Amino acid sequence: MITEHERNTPERVRLEEEASRERNWKRWGPYLAERQWGTVREDYSEGGDAWNYFTHDQARSRAYRWGEDGLLGWCDRKSRVNFAPVLWNGKDPILKERLFGLSGTQGNHGEDVKECYYYLNSTPTHSYTRALYKYPIAEFPYEDLVKTNRERGPEEPEYGIEDTGVLEDGMYWDVETTVAKAKPSDLCWRLRLTNRSSEEQTIHVLPSVWLRNSWAWGDDHFESDWEKPSIKLEGDRLVIDHCDMGKFHFYLDETAGVPVEWLFTENDSNLHSLYGQENKVEYTKDAFHDYVIDGREEAVNPAMKGTKAAAWMKVTVAAGETFEVRSRLIAVEDDHGQRFEDFEEVISSREVEEFGFYDSMLPEGLSEEERRVAVQGYAGLLWSKQFYYYIVKPWLHGDNGVENATPSRLYGRNKDWRHMFARDVLSMPDKWEYPWFACWDSAFHMVAFARLDPDFAKKQLLLFLREWYLHPNGQIPAYEWNFSDVNPPVHAWAVWQVHQILESKGIADLDWLERAVQKLCLNFTWWVNRKDHDGNHLFSGGFLGLDNIGVFDRSQDLGDGARLLQADGTAWMGGFCSQMLEMCLKLAETRPAYEDMASKFFEHFIRIARAMNEEDGRGLWCEDDGFYYDQLVLKNGQRIPLKVRSMVGLLTMMGVAEIDMKQVDKMPGFKKRLNWFIENRPDLAEYTTYRDEQRDDKESRLLMLPLRDRFEKLLVRMLDEDEFLSDYGLRSLSKYHKEHPYSIVWKGEEHTVGYVPGESDDYMFGGNSNWRGPIWFPVNYIIIASLRKYQHFYGNNFQVEFPTGSGVKLSLGEVADKISDRLVGMFLPDANGSRPCLSNMDNYRQGQDWEELVLFYEYFNGDTGQGLGASHQTGWTALVVTLMRYRATQLAKQKAKG
Repeated sequence: MITEHERNTPERVRLEEEASRERNWKRWGPYLAERQWGTVREDYSEGGDAWNYFTHDQARSRAYRWGEDGLLGWCDRKSRVNFAPVLWNGKDPILKERLFGLSGTQGNHGEDVKECYYYLNSTPTHSYTRALYKYPIAEFPYEDLVKTNRERGPEEPEYGIEDTGVLEDGMYWDVETTVAKAKPSDLCWRLRLTNRSSEEQTIHVLPSVWLRNSWAWGDDHFESDWEKPSIKLEGDRLVIDHCDMGKFHFYLDETAGVPVEWLFTENDSNLHSLYGQENKVEYTKDAFHDYVIDGREEAVNPAMKGTKAAAWMKVTVAAGETFEVRSRLIAVEDDHGQRFEDFEEVISSREVEEFGFYDSMLPEGLSEEERRVAVQGYAGLLWSKQFYYYIVKPWLHGDNGVENATPSRLYGRNKDWRHMFARDVLSMPDKWEYPWFACWDSAFHMVAFARLDPDFAKKQLLLFLREWYLHPNGQIPAYEWNFSDVNPPVHAWAVWQVHQILESKGIADLDWLERAVQKLCLNFTWWVNRKDHDGNHLFSGGFLGLDNIGVFDRSQDLGDGARLLQADGTAWMGGFCSQMLEMCLKLAETRPAYEDMASKFFEHFIRIARAMNEEDGRGLWCEDDGFYYDQLVLKNGQRIPLKVRSMVGLLTMMGVAEIDMKQVDKMPGFKKRLNWFIENRPDLAEYTTYRDEQRDDKESRLLMLPLRDRFEKLLVRMLDEDEFLSDYGLRSLSKYHKEHPYSIVWKGEEHTVGYVPGESDDYMFGGNSNWRGPIWFPVNYIIIASLRKYQHFYGNNFQVEFPTGSGVKLSLGEVADKISDRLVGMFLPDANGSRPCLSNMDNYRQGQDWEELVLFYEYFNGDTGQGLGASHQTGWTALVVTLMRYRATQLAKQKAKG
């Protein structure tokens, strides 16, 4: 339940005002992308080469079509008005306007941001946010980072900015940006620049405000009485006039004793610099680079107006000292002349409220380190919200059917998604490495969001099921590189998880659940019709998010009439059925029509379970190995099990549902069909089981994909430290394959899968994503959640060895706790003062300057726990906070019982 203490916090009140539309607290936030270049939506090339069509080097001179980006910046929910810091150390060839990183073709493990930045704080309404960026005092090593990574192969580690030496001995600026809201459209913005070196240093800082270019493309799809927006200087303030937003004032506190020069230009492309063509406007997007670095006075507009403005200050700061810049963006109707009188009060009040909010919602018993991880985990989750704008039809045809037209695009990616109209604030996997939504990532994000901001979690899950996202055929869009790719059908799992979380807090919403179930039925039908090739309830789907986990590229045609039957595809669909069944039964308690739908999903589940478990090679179970495998099906019908012990076999555990028969007694229609099915199909009835014992006067029936004896055998493999169980969670591939790689010859070529604990050692199937050994949070979380469901049914009567061979017997709930502890342990300092996820970087060791900073990686080394992949993928890795919360709550309950 939500406690009165939590309900009455100022932040929870703001959330309720936002949800009821009483006040628009989420109108502004850290929604600005950290990388707009190199994205599909900005790609108008003939061949669809997004990385090379729009590069980092072009970004300072070229106007974006579908968004904006900046350095830890803010914007309104449609990115019409944006603000962010711009920096120059006096040595770089360009201003530091945005984070630098390597494109997918430059990095030895694919795209990779090469900066040090951290999300430190945020409330759900972004009433208070704080982030930190470390900017080198020496020239930024752009060329070194590109050259050295280009020379490294996939078997070598990535070369980051920490490896270049430019940040050693404190030779950097700590740039801390804080934004606090006095009112929904009254934003107090503070920049603190701290010289961490041992000598006096000089830095140029340009707090910048600019408008998204909505005038260069013709029809902008949403402005009604369109008029070009503008920014101009009037007295001591900027006046921002936007036809769709209204008027705003932007103030800069000029009392710090440093000269300030206001600069203005237009957010339009410099066609001459980019292509040698004549410019359409006199002042272009890159004017501040020319003016500040090259001294070209004619580059900026002397009339003090434009669509991009900055206040240029050159600041000298003593060693260890801090210079502060204070700015305020405020709607004209809220501007009563306060300027900076209450500035510090607003920031300090919101800071205290942020602490109070997390103090009220985080369980007691968390250590100081655990609380730090939780607050930064939630901060990363909230900072990773981004305005995402991509309307496929004009992107395919060109604006007004003429501008940006590229005929080949009509036959390329996303050609079948002309209905797609995305113009929303979405939860991103990582705002630099993945600044576009991925539907299965988002599902996990919302489980982490559910306790933090229930309204956002519910709306976000429904959004992907709305008609401007969901394909008319029922497919959920995967991600912008290919909306037609197939992500795992995890949306139903997330909806049910969120409902159960909200129900436990006393705020269940059955109307929302019903809306989700209705649309999920369309998606379920798409899966059944498209991915069950033979109609035998064994499914395929391609990568299914697990990119290179298999022997073959699972998203490509194998040729010779061969195809794959996927254990994970079938498991995902079994899980889809079980979740839909449970949701329909919940709805049927008050909406009897859902009894029919519950029956449908019950029968689907049983048939999938039977197909998966059939004997004589017709199912996916291998008795000799005690494991579920993918199968290669030849044209003549012969099946060859692909004996790779991987997460695809363990995911079968997610196919589990518990039916409360006492509740079923109140549903005569469902009960009648259930009993008929069990009595008349005894061959299928073995896939349900009654509780071993009566407890709390409840009688239950358990549905499970793996039969009990097979489930036990899976657990033996999973909990073996020489196979899946690592000190830091569950590996995606059994360590058995380190000494025993699996190989198969297909079409004259040998295909091999071996255990690789860290980054992928080759470029096949994407190269920068590795499911051949590392630990991934989303699938670990699903298995933990599934074990808790089995525990609820079996109780403490079902016990297994943990670890396998140790002789120590634990219940399934205790096993889930132990795996959780190992995952959480990656983020907490060990005996040597290092967080395992940051164990390769001494700067983060306890007692060092960066000890309190935490990064949330995409995945983790299966042997060491070191963080790998995207360094800010707090979305699904924020599930670590959910695990911490659960464990602390359980321990508190045990303590209360004595």
